Amino acid sequence: MDQSGGHRPTCPDVNIAFHLRFRYMMLMAETLDITKLTTEERLDLIGKLWDSLAPEDLRLTPGQEAELGRRMASFGTDANAAIPWEDFDKKLDNRRR
Repeated sequence: MDQSGGHRPTCPDVNIAFHLRFRYMMLMAETLDITKLTTEERLDLIGKLWDSLAPEDLRLTPGQEAELGRRMASFGTDANAAIPWEDFDKKLDNRRR
């Protein structure tokens, strides 16, 4: 129990609440016809949906964990070989021309 005398939600309670909230948002999306939203409005909605997720909702697969570990190890080893984003962006612009 928490200080107010109520029960703290357990993991299944959180999952149920998340799924109910997700289902409600999907129903709202169908009702609102998101295809009528501007690109900016849809991107804002995506951001709000992403921000509504809790860290425990975002689990990596074992393959993703392994790839993340590989990339972090590579970054630590090759940190001196990294180039600033601005330089990389310029290279991309030059390739597009």
